[in-house]
Amino acid sequence: MTIAVPAPTLRVARTTRSRTTTTTERATELLDRVAHGDQWAFAALYDEFSPRVLGLAVRILIDRSIAEEVTQDVFLELWQNAARFTSAKGGGTGYLLTLTRHRAIDRVRSEQAARDRDERIGHRDAQPEFDNTLEAIEQLERHTIVERALAALSPAQREAITLSYAGHTHTEIAALIGVPLGTVKTRLRDGMSRLRQAVGAA
Repeated sequence: MTIAVPAPTLRVARTTRSRTTTTTERATELLDRVAHGDQWAFAALYDEFSPRVLGLAVRILIDRSIAEEVTQDVFLELWQNAARFTSAKGGGTGYLLTLTRHRAIDRVRSEQAARDRDERIGHRDAQPEFDNTLEAIEQLERHTIVERALAALSPAQREAITLSYAGHTHTEIAALIGVPLGTVKTRLRDGMSRLRQAVGAA
């Protein structure tokens, strides 16, 4: 899905921007106008902020092609649900990046779920030389136990662990979710401790 942005719109948006306007103020102004159905403002928003949205998506997803799809999804959602944004909830830049982060993390989980599903299907379709029914049941039970243990974690702990298993370092996770490095380490330590306890008890 590609969002078309007419070239004349971009020139108009750039020439009317005040040199003293901050990035956050600019994003807030454009989002407010988009919320009222302003197509010119949406084109300017895409032109000015899509590189930043794409950059964050690439950092989370690593795969640029998937990050580009997420960027398109973010701006499509902004247009379709523009009325959800109000400047009273915070700055426009923060809103954009928060939406991008949530979309990207959802995509990480979706990709992982697809890989897990493909692996289960491949395992099921294999023709073993022995009856591995009991082993398959045990694996399914372990998977269910881990899923329940993850669901019992706090959202912050679950997010940190998800990003960690996606291959991000502690420093990268801190930058992505906007918290101190020490906070990330604490969430990971406490979250993994709770997971071990839950799995061990089960």
